[in-house]
Amino acid sequence: MPQSRPRIRFAPSPNGRLHLGHAYSALYAARIADALNGDFLLRIEDIDVGRCRSEFVEGIYEDLKWLGLSWETPVRRQSEHFSDYEGALKKLRALDVVYPCFATRREIEQVITESGIDAERWPRDPDGALLYPGIYKEMDPQERNRLMWEGRSFAWRLDIEKATNLATDKAGGPITFMEEEGSPSGKTGRQQIKPELFGDVVIARKDVPTSYHLSVVVDDALQNITHVTRGRDLYPATYIHRLLQVLLDLPEPLYRHHRLIEDGAGRRLSKSAKDMGLKDLRSAGKTPADILKMIGI
Repeated sequence: MPQSRPRIRFAPSPNGRLHLGHAYSALYAARIADALNGDFLLRIEDIDVGRCRSEFVEGIYEDLKWLGLSWETPVRRQSEHFSDYEGALKKLRALDVVYPCFATRREIEQVITESGIDAERWPRDPDGALLYPGIYKEMDPQERNRLMWEGRSFAWRLDIEKATNLATDKAGGPITFMEEEGSPSGKTGRQQIKPELFGDVVIARKDVPTSYHLSVVVDDALQNITHVTRGRDLYPATYIHRLLQVLLDLPEPLYRHHRLIEDGAGRRLSKSAKDMGLKDLRSAGKTPADILKMIGI
């Protein structure tokens, strides 16, 4: 059934206070929604229960209201919907495109070291992580089941080659997505996905039945999101998201990957670098109008 109104979301993780980059992304999404006479949604992406904090959720509400934004309620919090992601994972398991991987980070690094290729020269995915070297991928099914029954920790990895072949067959050809804003190279229009750049990416874990990739595509479908707006650093993630959408028979939204807010040295702002948050700027006497000038809106 066609969606009658455009729906655009801003989906922060509550693992720190919002900074200027978040302000730009939230205002960008809200303005797209307004221009399209659509709905603006806020989603709390808190599947990382170890790092997410309730006080940061309240901080998100506080900062966005201060910027003058309002959103549809109730707000979807991912930590309350693990059953939705588990259902999607079961579908992927039924398609035989995921497998349990028992490798620890240390094991992966050891295998890379023993290969004779220095870690600095080992291929990395678009996020900068070392490509998975295939440990446990071709395990005997009985041995795999034994380790699972023993309670060993594991992650569900997507068999990229198998998944891509199946999805391509389902789609009847190469899988693409529509980029309306511009890729990091500035291109717009139909873009072909390159999921192989990520290797066999983690889709879920034993203790948390999802990952960022899986929860995002499930939520966007359940919330009828028509336009995905986010920073250009997440452009490559669309390769995995479109692959999952085809495999799970989920609708395809339009995509807009916007510019990033950077400091004077050209480094993008981040929580991990403890860049000044909106709360700090507010305490320093800045106004919402000042924030708009600072981020160039």
